[in-house]
Amino acid sequence: MKAFILAAGNGTRLRPLTDNVPKCLLPIQGAPLLEIWLNNCKTAGITDVLVNAHAHSNFVKEFAAAQKSGVSVRVAEEPELLGSAGTLAASWDFVAGEEAFFILYGDVLTNIDLRRMLEFHNNRRLSATICVYQVPDPTRCGIVSVDENMVIQSFVEKPVQPASNWAFAGIMIATDEILGLLPDHRPADIGFDLLPKLIRRMAAYESSAYILDIGTLENYQSAQKSWPGLDGCQPNR
Repeated sequence: MKAFILAAGNGTRLRPLTDNVPKCLLPIQGAPLLEIWLNNCKTAGITDVLVNAHAHSNFVKEFAAAQKSGVSVRVAEEPELLGSAGTLAASWDFVAGEEAFFILYGDVLTNIDLRRMLEFHNNRRLSATICVYQVPDPTRCGIVSVDENMVIQSFVEKPVQPASNWAFAGIMIATDEILGLLPDHRPADIGFDLLPKLIRRMAAYESSAYILDIGTLENYQSAQKSWPGLDGCQPNR
């Protein structure tokens, strides 16, 4: 199985930490975030990963060449940012012919059990599945509402009046059915430009695992104390 790890952001909210280091290589309790992702992928049976890179891409390439997770890593350098959905379109050849694949946000720190999420997705047989978790401020996230079968009925990025506090966690399983929905413009964003088109065609996988966007200095510093590690990856809620 394959996965995208989206890691090309500039990490401006993490400066000065990201002045000389890409966000995906910032250490969490001594381990680079990308290393944590690759180890989780290995446990889930993911064999091949594509990491997109922009800021300090040379360091990402060096890490990919030296890492020993057992996962094959391909780095797609983006001289100009394509956006999360733009990366999928530009590197679609990477997942051509795959029945399903993961899309993982590289600045998310989590110990979610990706295998259980895949089982859930396979049972639903929809175009996509996104992991959702409860957040204290839904106006800052992509928020979903679901029906009794966990099929998503609405998705709004950063809503003024949120329909719930269940937010997209930056963890997604997709099929080739999303290809025709990817926008032509660049940059293009998954939350704004893709997920709203998948209403009633994607499922919500509710999770109570450790999930933290480390994109701010506050969250990054919090992760150093709160991160429980990958041991005992957490099941669905």
